[in-house]
Amino acid sequence: MKSVRNIEIEDYNYNLPDSMIAKYPLEKRDFSKLLWVNNGIVEEKKFIDLPSLLPKNSILLFNETKVVNARLIFKKSTGATIEIFCLEPVEPVNDFQLAYQQTCPVVWKCLVGNAKRWKSGKLALEFNINNKLVILNSELVDKLSDGYLVSFSWNDESTTFSEIISNCGMIPIPPYLNRKSEDQDKKRYQTIYAEYEGSVAAPTAGLHFTEKVFSQFGSLGIETDKLTLHVGAGTFKPVVSQKISDHEMHTEKVIISIDTLKHILNKINDPIIPVGTTSMRTLESLYWMAVKLLDGNIAFEVEQWDPYELVDSSDLTSKGALEVLIKYLEDNNLTEIKGETRLLIAPGYKFRFAKGLVTNFHQPKSTLLLLVSALVGKKWKDAYDFALANNFRFLSYGDSCLFLNDAQD
Repeated sequence: MKSVRNIEIEDYNYNLPDSMIAKYPLEKRDFSKLLWVNNGIVEEKKFIDLPSLLPKNSILLFNETKVVNARLIFKKSTGATIEIFCLEPVEPVNDFQLAYQQTCPVVWKCLVGNAKRWKSGKLALEFNINNKLVILNSELVDKLSDGYLVSFSWNDESTTFSEIISNCGMIPIPPYLNRKSEDQDKKRYQTIYAEYEGSVAAPTAGLHFTEKVFSQFGSLGIETDKLTLHVGAGTFKPVVSQKISDHEMHTEKVIISIDTLKHILNKINDPIIPVGTTSMRTLESLYWMAVKLLDGNIAFEVEQWDPYELVDSSDLTSKGALEVLIKYLEDNNLTEIKGETRLLIAPGYKFRFAKGLVTNFHQPKSTLLLLVSALVGKKWKDAYDFALANNFRFLSYGDSCLFLNDAQD
C-alpha cells in the first residue's frame, strides 16, 4: 500500500457541479435522502429509515458542540467593512465554555477580512441587548502566521461574551454556499442536540436528526451517547498540496466524559458508529491518547501523524486503551478528558473503534473524503458517482450517507 504521506490528493477529486450543492436546507430535517453503502451494495434510502438500517445493537456517538455567531461585521468611519471571524479564546482563559462566560476585556484569535484597511485603532459596533445600548470595541493586538489576536471590550460589565456575539454576531455558514446567512440558518445550521458553544462550523451529519428519528432507537436496541469536538475554520481548508505529506491539519478541542468512555467500553464488542467526521476523529483519537499516556504523555494531544509514526503496541487493544484512560481519570479524580486533536485519518489507517459512519457528502480533494476512503476503500468513488447520477444534494445542507466498513478494502 502507498505510504500515507505519499497519497496524492488528485486521486480524491471528482466533478461537483455547483447545481448539486444544496444552498438551503430542506423544510424538514429528516426528509433528506440517505445513501446506504454496505458490503459493496449502494442504494438510495430515506434518512427517516436510518434506525432500521443500522447494525443490530449499535451505539451512535453524536458531537454536541454548538455553532456560535462567530462573524462580527464592523464599519470604519471611512465606510470600509471589516469582518472579524472569532476562532478561539486566548485571554484570560482558553477554555471555550469559560471564555464565553467572561466579561470584558477578552482576547481571541481571529481571522480578519479586509485587514489591509485596519492597521490600527479601535472599531466600534453598537447594538441593543434587552433594550440596553451596548457598544462593542475591537482592537488589533498582534498579527499571527494564521490570523490575528484581537481584543474585545464593551461598556456593560454585566454582559458576557456569549451574550455579545449572540446578539451582534452572524452564524458562519460555509463559504461555498455563496450567500449571506439568513434568519433560518440560526436554527437550521445547528443540530437539535447542540449543547456546548465553541464551533465555527456545524457537525453537519447531525443536521438530519429529529426527535422522531431518536424515538425509533429504543425499540430497535440502538443506544446513543455524546462527545464534543469544537469544529474550527480549518474544516473548510482545502488540500492544496499535491501530496498529503505537505498538508497541515488544524487543531480542534475535544471533550469526552468518563461516563461516555465507560459506555463505549461496555459496547466495545458491538458496532460503534460515529455521527459525522468530527465524532469519528474524536472517537479514534482516544486510542492514541491512551498510547501516549502509557508513554508518560498526559497532555491528551493527538498529532496528525501519530497513528503512522508511534510504535503501536500490539498488546494494547481498543478495550485496553479505554481502560487506560478511565483508570487515569479515576486515579486523578477527573470526570472528563479535555484535549486536542489534529488526527488525520487517511487510507491505510487502522480503525480502533468505528465500524461505520453517518455523514454528509464532502468536498473534492478534502481530508474528509480521505477519511471516508479509509473506512470503505475505493468504493467511495462508486458511492459518489451513484449520488451524482441520482440527484443527491451535496455538502453541508445536502443529503446523508451511512457507510459501514464491512465494505473496507
